Amino acid sequence: MTRLILASQSPARTKLLRNAGIAHEVLVSDVDELAVQARYGVTDPHDTALLLARAKAEAVASLPEADGALVIGCDSVFEFDGEAHGKPYTAEVAKERMLRMSGSMGVLHTGHWLVDCRDTDSDGSVDASETGTPVAGTGATLGSVTSAEVHFMEMSEDEIDTYIATGEPLQCAGSFTIDGYGGAFIRKVDGDPHTVVGLSISTLRALLGQAKVGVTELWTGGAADPADVRAE
Repeated sequence: MTRLILASQSPARTKLLRNAGIAHEVLVSDVDELAVQARYGVTDPHDTALLLARAKAEAVASLPEADGALVIGCDSVFEFDGEAHGKPYTAEVAKERMLRMSGSMGVLHTGHWLVDCRDTDSDGSVDASETGTPVAGTGATLGSVTSAEVHFMEMSEDEIDTYIATGEPLQCAGSFTIDGYGGAFIRKVDGDPHTVVGLSISTLRALLGQAKVGVTELWTGGAADPADVRAE
């Protein structure tokens, strides 16, 4: 069976894949995001998201545990007033950002990077597994960024303080989520909503296709029941 490794500790990304019935493992990278940005000097939010996604994917792909698998790395960066906003980490930073975001709009960029760690013979033919089934390693390493506009409702200072007290926004790009408490403050999203959560399933499908893997090959038959998803 084709193996997919998610190079992220994000519960939201894991939940997206699980709900889509996509079999995967989780292997977290130890990438220092600030060091990577400093090394390459990238400041554009779009490019930063792709750079960090690539760094995470390649770090995990270099591990022995990734042999024979496909690795997907993701990173999200929120662009607001021309600035790149990652995770705020502190309540003070989150509050300053959210007061500015109230009633306004920003763009959430999510970078995706796929590395194919499956073996391919030097002559271009593929190896065979123990069952004789071809293992279609491509050696691909490729990425894509998806972006979505996020429009916020007006937020009172009390609401912002209460939201920050939950701890939810401190570890989220842009200081908000769409699939948690923060959804109460989002008026609409123009673009793929999965992008705002942190992993576009349709973008993953496209990247897998370029590595000659159909997304249906990863389906487990265990996708979330739509009724259960609505009931959550």
